[in-house]
Amino acid sequence: MPRVRIQLWSYNYDPEPTGIGPMSRVWADGLRDLGHDVDVVAAHPHYPVPIWGRRILPYRETRGGTRVLRLPLWVGRATSTERYRQELTYMAAQFAALPILRSPDVLVSGSPSFPALLPAMVNTRIRRVPWVLWLHDILPDAATATGLVDEGLVLKASRWLERTAYAAAGAIVVPSTPFAENLRGKGVPADKIRVIGYPATRAPQPAGAGVDRSPTPRLLTMGNIGHSQGLATLVRAFEANPAGCESVRFVITGEGVAAADVRAEIRSGRVEMVGLLDDEHLEAELHRATIAVVSQNHTGGEFNIPSKMMNFMAYGLPVLAAVDPRGEVARIVDRSRAGWVVDSRRPESFPAAVAKAIADPAEIARRGLAAEIYARDNFSRAAFARRFDEVLGEAAGARRPGGPG
Repeated sequence: MPRVRIQLWSYNYDPEPTGIGPMSRVWADGLRDLGHDVDVVAAHPHYPVPIWGRRILPYRETRGGTRVLRLPLWVGRATSTERYRQELTYMAAQFAALPILRSPDVLVSGSPSFPALLPAMVNTRIRRVPWVLWLHDILPDAATATGLVDEGLVLKASRWLERTAYAAAGAIVVPSTPFAENLRGKGVPADKIRVIGYPATRAPQPAGAGVDRSPTPRLLTMGNIGHSQGLATLVRAFEANPAGCESVRFVITGEGVAAADVRAEIRSGRVEMVGLLDDEHLEAELHRATIAVVSQNHTGGEFNIPSKMMNFMAYGLPVLAAVDPRGEVARIVDRSRAGWVVDSRRPESFPAAVAKAIADPAEIARRGLAAEIYARDNFSRAAFARRFDEVLGEAAGARRPGGPG
């Protein structure tokens, strides 16, 4: 595709260490490596906890060769009111920034933030710019499932914005087939939807001298500690049923709004919460780990895909997934033969699965190798960028004279 000016609007971006931030950085690096001119509009770093201070004015910076415009927001995620305030201040900052933004050939909006879709729609309509919507969560499904939004005016407004955004977008990129099925069930035309799975955002480095090589089995989970992960119930079950896994240490890295709930369930030294780690220490934990844990509350629908799973598998870690057995995470684990799946509605099955897994080190090694092979074949950053390049090429081509549409 010829060089295209691409603008990514992403609530989260580097240096945020987990979730959408690293994914957006990989996206920008990949499209830039393909020769495109990439700008990013993002909020001031704040996720999963606001450790980067506060800014009250927009500012520009360059990160890894990509130009980034940072917008201020009023950070807060502890309550529904604080979350609404944070989202709405970011939306207001985006509206205020519209006059100073360059006009790209294609604008890509990552969601969440959900209210930020409104200024994106206004901007693309005024400038007559093709718009690609990149869904990381299906909102407001996620908000209702986690109790953030109840029936009422907010939910009605969210549903209206969802329908309007789907109609306005020229293309909608989703990370899995269940996402696509959800959108088709809401009336989104199938030819508008593109499925592009997440890549691994980390590249394993050689193990350092400080890596613990003791034979003690270690479970590891990382990233945001929110309500949708359901970690508190898993820790409660793990502490209550130690049979067969008395020697196992469950290491939880990261931070988030549910961290206090998880911490309250710890009863022994077998569970350790180490907080948000820098890159060097997280790398060491990934090399120490025996089995990775990926968890999601099963609420009858799938509204996000934990990107941590792609990184775990890239490191050759077998995955113990406490999720919806019919969902995308379970499908990947089963297809790759790279781990085990337990139903997150039955947390008591989690410690039993741990005990069974660690009783067979040869099987752990086999599934770890399967994870590494599957990640190499399916979670490539270069392939991810090329697939996005195709979608953006279609969108940009529709705008050019003589292009389709």
